[in-house]
Amino acid sequence: MSQVASRIVRTLHDEPHLEGRRLTVRFIKEQVEDRGLDPRTVADRHDLDVADVYRALTYYHDNPAELRTVERNREAAIAEHEDRTTDPAAVREE
Repeated sequence: MSQVASRIVRTLHDEPHLEGRRLTVRFIKEQVEDRGLDPRTVADRHDLDVADVYRALTYYHDNPAELRTVERNREAAIAEHEDRTTDPAAVREE
């Protein structure tokens, strides 16, 4: 097993994250690639080794199908929650 894979686990919310941390691979990717933060900045803000930031990015790009599934599951869970959320006025009418 590569060093990258050995530091990435799926024991939290069934989503890949850094071992021993609540920081998901997806979150780290969003910080660096979507928000444009420097990997060192992300590492400093979250008390990580910069190597862990790069491990997460490597994992994200090495496992695109898995991360697409994670994102679809997340979107489905949000939609399900929104469907179950009721309007307080509707509850009073029942």
